[in-house]
Amino acid sequence: MGRRKKGQPISGWVIIDKPKGMSSSQVVGKVKWLLDAQKAGHGGTLDPLATGILPIALGEATKTVSFVMDGAKIYRCWVRFGASTTTDDAEGEIVERSDVRPTAADIQAVLAEFEGDITQIPPVYSAIKIDGKRAYKRARADEDVEMPSRVVRIDSVKLIEMLEPDLAVIDVHCGKGTYIRALARDLAVRLGTQGHVFDLRRLQAGPFNESHAISLDSLETLRHSAPVNEVVLPIMTALDDIPELALTEVEAGKMRQGMPVPAVTVLKRTPDLQVAFGQTVMAMDGNTPVALARIDGGEIRSVRVLNL
Repeated sequence: MGRRKKGQPISGWVIIDKPKGMSSSQVVGKVKWLLDAQKAGHGGTLDPLATGILPIALGEATKTVSFVMDGAKIYRCWVRFGASTTTDDAEGEIVERSDVRPTAADIQAVLAEFEGDITQIPPVYSAIKIDGKRAYKRARADEDVEMPSRVVRIDSVKLIEMLEPDLAVIDVHCGKGTYIRALARDLAVRLGTQGHVFDLRRLQAGPFNESHAISLDSLETLRHSAPVNEVVLPIMTALDDIPELALTEVEAGKMRQGMPVPAVTVLKRTPDLQVAFGQTVMAMDGNTPVALARIDGGEIRSVRVLNL
């Protein structure tokens, strides 16, 4: 007989407004403890320096995390010009200084160069694995770390204001894998100076924005007075862009057991739904998600079964 898992079988999303100074893993642990949840994970790391939208997946929602991580992100970044640091943010030690202070006009003139598909070299202090070991662990051990470049997508970079002669506020709309610290560093170099992220806030992650967010303090207060479903968003909240296919009870039973069902039969029920071959869909039993699935060779096959 299997050992019973500790905690409650809660499935869904809690969107935390992450406070400064906590790691993403620490926030996950706190949410899991506050809600007494069996399983939890996050939908995209935020550095301890950063605040803002940190989606926490609970239970079966952890099977859909990739859809949030692959979604668009929006950041507000405070870039301090005049010094570069070991970590490319304010938590690192200063390694080089410059007296050059770009004006707002200088910054505006080069921002378009950082839009589109661009090549970045991630910060040495990052969670990327180099030969099986986290880069930041190698850096802390004073190892020489050569970071491989990567192509990332930045849809827009906008200068919001200059708070001080050496402090610019920019908004960044970007895709998966973009390092804002690398963007700040490279922007400063392009402007003939040094720079780093002084502060950072994530405004949106996938479908989640500040309107969905709750602070850890508020969550701790509400857990004593509000039902869990008032705090935890449904799994489907993260999957708004995924087509839904309606199954019969028999078909749903088959998919829960990992068996395929005929695509033609299911698609006939929703003739207006356009689904491309290989596209991810959500198989539904009424209002209950059954499985993330794909159409393959005339059949709908489950990719991840949701035990709800």
